[in-house]
Amino acid sequence: MSSGNEKATSENSSAKAEVMFPSEVSTKLSVFDRFATYVSARTSQAWFFVVCVVIVVLWAPSFFLLGTIDTWQLIINTVTTIVTFLLVALLQNTQKRSDDAVQHKLNAIADGLADLMKQLSKEHPELDKDLKELRMAVGLEDHKSAS
Repeated sequence: MSSGNEKATSENSSAKAEVMFPSEVSTKLSVFDRFATYVSARTSQAWFFVVCVVIVVLWAPSFFLLGTIDTWQLIINTVTTIVTFLLVALLQNTQKRSDDAVQHKLNAIADGLADLMKQLSKEHPELDKDLKELRMAVGLEDHKSAS
């Protein structure tokens, strides 16, 4: 049984090593991150949707200029595929950074809650079990006091 406990402790230690709290997160963004943020902010506005609709409206009657349905479809398929491909890459970058920021905040809340539960467990021993479950669930290490 002790090997299971040792495994859980080592898993918690490795999880804690990877955890970053909001105060530890760098605020410096790379050029790509700043560009992705800019593009994400612009493409989430109404004017971007209007531009997309205008492109489709302009493309639809171009069939009469191009003459063949294959060329007509190829143009819109190529344009939309390229734009979609690039936007997915950029928007995935901003989504991941957003998810990471939320996770960092949740880690800080869980750590604060665990500290509060530890203090309250002196008066309410039944909180010890809940504290252990919280620490296991979110991968927090037990804090050993110096006293």
